[in-house]
Amino acid sequence: MGTKATEELDVSFDELPMYLHAHHSVYMEVSGTLYYLTDVNDRYWRAQDTAKLNEKGHYTDASELVPTLAEFMGLPFVGGRTIEEVFDDAVFYASEKNA
Repeated sequence: MGTKATEELDVSFDELPMYLHAHHSVYMEVSGTLYYLTDVNDRYWRAQDTAKLNEKGHYTDASELVPTLAEFMGLPFVGGRTIEEVFDDAVFYASEKNA
């Protein structure tokens, strides 16, 4: 889990999957809710709610765990809407890895 960058990312919806493949995670803010979009061991994808932490202090899952990025992009985890459906209202931030 990285730290949310302060500057917004300039990424289009079509570029987002390539960005995720290259960087493995990104923060997405929609309507005051911050999600962490990430892979799990470079094999599965999920969204996590950054406002809810589990007993280990990690973000809790906001979506199911799916094996492909294409499947992940189509998951309705933002109040029943997909990333594509909320993209125009979303702000994306890089996930900076802690040293």
